[in-house]
Amino acid sequence: MKSFSNKVAVITGAGSGIGRALAQELSSEGALLALSDVNLKGLEETQASLSGKSKVLITQLDVSDRSAFENYTQTVINEFGHADMLFNNAGVALSQTVENCSYDDFEWIMNINFWGVVYGTKSFLPHLLTRPEAAIINISSIFGIIALPTQSQYNAAKFAVRGFTESLRQEVKDSNLYVGCVHPGGIKTNIVVNGRMHTSMVGEQSHTQQIEEFNKMARTTPTLAAQTILKGVRKDKRRILIGQDAKFMDRLQRLFPEKYTGILSSIIKFLS
Repeated sequence: MKSFSNKVAVITGAGSGIGRALAQELSSEGALLALSDVNLKGLEETQASLSGKSKVLITQLDVSDRSAFENYTQTVINEFGHADMLFNNAGVALSQTVENCSYDDFEWIMNINFWGVVYGTKSFLPHLLTRPEAAIINISSIFGIIALPTQSQYNAAKFAVRGFTESLRQEVKDSNLYVGCVHPGGIKTNIVVNGRMHTSMVGEQSHTQQIEEFNKMARTTPTLAAQTILKGVRKDKRRILIGQDAKFMDRLQRLFPEKYTGILSSIIKFLS
């Protein structure tokens, strides 16, 4: 997909972070936008920040609610007539050991980070397949490629998004549909602020300390992340890595598939 002008782009998690930046970039290129988030105030702030003059629909949506997502899909189709691009971007963070993680926390993150992607994909897929060209872009994480302690729940969800997306890509390879999987490294968003951060990867830390550590390590802005994603879509890239940290960790995992965890643990302790 070389041009986004007049394309109908559906973006979940558009109330902040990468979702907001994607909306801003696509708006500037003349796309029509269907924006959703569980945070209505954030959506309104996103809408107010847009520079383009194209039509924008904002909807409060909990992506973990299948019926709500299916109803939202029909709302978008009724409003715009069709959809051309779907960015399954909504996501949350959780940090806890396997032993101490509650089932409620585990189900919470899986319902949003994995099932939200499934619901979005399943709901919009039949409509996207009718378009001359279309795209599904699922946001995984570098933690969908590498695993670290206290991140088992987040790893499980993001590895699942990666596998789901790569399988879907093969199923639709002879169609009009581009399918991309995005693996961001540390992005300067509020994901840790809004997450359930019970235990740190480097030992006992308060939520405030974890936010401070994340902000030190997150070096990529949402705007740069959004620009990288859209560049990847234009080039039909199957896997889109965002940030030098993501590229480094991807290479490290490829070179040392059994030893990368020890190397990364040493780096994290050194940086903290």
